[in-house]
Amino acid sequence: MYVLITANRNYSSWSLRPWVLMRALGIAFEDQIEPFTNPINYDAFRSFSPTGQVPALLDEGRTVYDSLGITLYLADRHEGVWPTDPDARAWAQCATAEMHSGFSALRGDCTMNVGVRVTPKPPSGALRLDVARIRELFADGLSRFGGPFLAGDRFTAVDAFFAPVVFRIRTYGLDVGAGQAWVDHMLAQPAMVEWERQALAESWREEGHEAELLAAGAITADYRTDS
Repeated sequence: MYVLITANRNYSSWSLRPWVLMRALGIAFEDQIEPFTNPINYDAFRSFSPTGQVPALLDEGRTVYDSLGITLYLADRHEGVWPTDPDARAWAQCATAEMHSGFSALRGDCTMNVGVRVTPKPPSGALRLDVARIRELFADGLSRFGGPFLAGDRFTAVDAFFAPVVFRIRTYGLDVGAGQAWVDHMLAQPAMVEWERQALAESWREEGHEAELLAAGAITADYRTDS
């Protein structure tokens, strides 16, 4: 059986991608959590990944690292990772790659923290551009392929890669226009509900991630355990 190594549910957007993909597609795995205990966890995480980062997938003596690397590995072995329709598949792969390499302002200015709600500071020009592109991308996928998922009627890797954005949109109240229908649909998916349940139950706090949250704006609600 696969072993998937991930970090804190509240913070780890990269961990969420393969976790929610595997859960949604019914791919069995052993769930191993290695929490962030310091602002930099490179040395500790090097024990299971050459990059010193999460996530990592262990399979038959192989260490498969990086959320995109894991997704490509799974796609070689399981049906359903990508859409079957050629147009939807091409779009989904491009959008997945765009998410993996882009949206740096969204990542930096709107750190993922599942259990809180924030009134954000006025957005930078770069963040405005990122949100506008996300709004455009969501509308394009939903209109071209009919929804309710981004590339059609089934959950695929592109939905998994934008799953962390779902929580960011809700945490910071970002306006994604018609894409809000997809956000709401994703929040109701059993795998996303389970991730959120675990996030709210976590007692771990890591000062670096908490500082990023405070820098993003004013916390208006905190639903995490012991908050």
